[in-house]
Amino acid sequence: MISNMTVTDSELICCHLRVLHGIHVKSIESKTERAFVRGTKVFGVPLENLSRTFIPEFGLVPTVLVDTCSFLLERAGTVGLFRKPGSLPRIKALRAKLNRGEASLATAFAYDVATLIKQFCRELPEPLIPTELHAAILKAQTLDTLEDKTSALQLLSCLLPARNASCLHYLFDFLCKVTQRCEENLMTSSNLATVFAPCLLPPPNKAELSEGRFELRIHVLRTFIEKPHLFGVIPKAIMDSMDFLVNCNLVKETQKRHCLKECTSVKGQAASPSAKPGVQCARKTNTQEKCGPEFFPEYSLL
Repeated sequence: MISNMTVTDSELICCHLRVLHGIHVKSIESKTERAFVRGTKVFGVPLENLSRTFIPEFGLVPTVLVDTCSFLLERAGTVGLFRKPGSLPRIKALRAKLNRGEASLATAFAYDVATLIKQFCRELPEPLIPTELHAAILKAQTLDTLEDKTSALQLLSCLLPARNASCLHYLFDFLCKVTQRCEENLMTSSNLATVFAPCLLPPPNKAELSEGRFELRIHVLRTFIEKPHLFGVIPKAIMDSMDFLVNCNLVKETQKRHCLKECTSVKGQAASPSAKPGVQCARKTNTQEKCGPEFFPEYSLL
């Protein structure tokens, strides 16, 4: 899935976004890999420094997020979950315990834990949705049709770093389950998107605080809360076209290289009387067998 993507995959996705939707994506700056810092602190630290738990469907997810979401899932019917604030003194005490590595959720209150999840997302050194993608994500919401909007968002979600993607996918799936009990908790996908917009898509400046721009952020999150299975998945129609383009160009490139090799082989045979018949045929078969992306690492579609 996302963690197995290559540079070429990203280039193809960006190409489709430009051609199909007129969306230009800023390249996500490759951050210098920070040394792992051992410790129990979970708030305000980079994702790579957090203890993580492997969840088959999502990959490696911060353990604190898995524990808090699992706790709330059993209490998902709580009215106003994530909207109603918890007790500040209790939240402060619970936060301190979690930062010390103490498992202390058993007796916690649902509103307090919900507030901690929002704080966890909001206080990450870098947003779970990289700022380089914000402009493109918001532009996707201005496209003409719902199909185009969803398609563009799916493509953009495939460009996220693996750590961020696993965390977001898990969170969106959890929030989707919360909305399934909205008759009890009164928290619809729109309500949850409104609550999480400042945490996941924080406005970079005052201009982005306008009501219209904030609505775009809500629509983005609402899409993935309602359909978490689309997160990090390339639409089938686009996947088929990408496969066609790659295969078509690889065949052309292979044929071109084969012609060059064959010409060289013919010249070599003309110059060397000891050349054995059938060499051209053997080389041709060998070249065809090696018609795959792994044999053309320098090849780029763009």
